[in-house]
Amino acid sequence: MSRALNLVEDKRADAQDRVAALLASLKSAPKAIGGHRVGLTGPPGVGKSTLTSAVARAVRARGRTMGVVAVDPSSIVSGGSLLGDRARMSFDPSDAGLFVRSLATAGEVGGLAYAANSAVRVLAAAYDVVLIETTGVGQSEIDIVHVADTVVLVIQPGSGDVLQFLKAGIMEIPDVLVVNKADQEELARRAVADLRGALHTAQAVGVSGREDGDWETPILATSATEGTGIEELIDAVDAHRKHLEPTLKARRHRGEVQWMLDLFMRKHGEHGVSTLHGLTEIKARAERELDDGETPLSLCERLSREYVAKLCQTS
Repeated sequence: MSRALNLVEDKRADAQDRVAALLASLKSAPKAIGGHRVGLTGPPGVGKSTLTSAVARAVRARGRTMGVVAVDPSSIVSGGSLLGDRARMSFDPSDAGLFVRSLATAGEVGGLAYAANSAVRVLAAAYDVVLIETTGVGQSEIDIVHVADTVVLVIQPGSGDVLQFLKAGIMEIPDVLVVNKADQEELARRAVADLRGALHTAQAVGVSGREDGDWETPILATSATEGTGIEELIDAVDAHRKHLEPTLKARRHRGEVQWMLDLFMRKHGEHGVSTLHGLTEIKARAERELDDGETPLSLCERLSREYVAKLCQTS
């Protein structure tokens, strides 16, 4: 597993074909199809890493295996990362049913590491549940939607995050809302009430934009340090996975299309898009060809070759 994840983090051009082949071989693995990919996001300091540890222990106690991808911010100067998420987590190192991997963002805009999508797919082929913990910086609350089946947004009491999320349109994204540090009892109750009001406001002005429109987003209070509310959180996440069953394949397909578009845009920008007849055309191709066995990486490489060929024709 470690070798496979090392490969997907390798940005060298000669590694990309091997990564694409690896992902293609894992695409039809039973766990990859039937498993659950959970995104855990929220602002820095809300206790995501401690909550991840508590959730992992509870999932393992239920007899399921789990892989964790912890995305850490890195220096925009050196590209280095302290991988602090891993340091804040508490796991049994002898547990063969639990695998934890930290990834540095390496300056990526959006708070998701370059290799996060690939790493999730590698782990999803081997583990029942894969949890992706994001940096919680900027765009990551939105980016995680394209990776995870279920998105859990975590806030802490008294932070003022609810108003900021409502302004930013983030309240329409989570499938489960969590107020962590619920041991701050009065502040936690107030935060839960604020979240209910924010959800009601988002729905009233018609910005919920949910694909699973009949899903009612639960609001839960947890204390990761005291272990309260963790079982209820897992129950809510499981309920959402069951709710998604009829539409899960389509949801994941949309995520793969978006991933391919992001990869291509990162490599070639607006000029690459316009050279290949615009975003609408590229997206339509992705929707067709990813259904025909391509992976986002292999399709991006093929489109890149087409782009280079067109540049050569015009030079």
